[in-house]
Amino acid sequence: MVYKGVIIEESLERKDVLNLVNIVKTKVEQVVDEHKTPWLKQWTMHNVEINEDVIQEIVKEISGSLEAAHPWYADFKNENTHFVIFRNKVFKINRTKAEQYAEAKEYGVSLGIPPYQVDFKPDTKQWER
Repeated sequence: MVYKGVIIEESLERKDVLNLVNIVKTKVEQVVDEHKTPWLKQWTMHNVEINEDVIQEIVKEISGSLEAAHPWYADFKNENTHFVIFRNKVFKINRTKAEQYAEAKEYGVSLGIPPYQVDFKPDTKQWER
């Protein structure tokens, strides 16, 4: 099963991690106040796909590659599992268990990520920006 998600290039200290994923689409979005990233002018959002047989390795690489100076996350999901990845912390969530999302949301907010940005839900379809 393929995992799908988005990586914001500006969130990465080590951009070489992008070579480990299949980028299917890229969109550049100008930063607005709602993004809560005033140190940036744009977000480069890569819609990616990751094969199930390498997801564990890539999740670990992304977790270690996220910028340390600011709070960021990436997330990838398939029909059954949702990985929510912060710097040096990963949540592997069963998408049928709504209660498993609470800890990931709480952790993201504790880092300073706006609550609306970590509003993960089990029934959310695979998203694309």
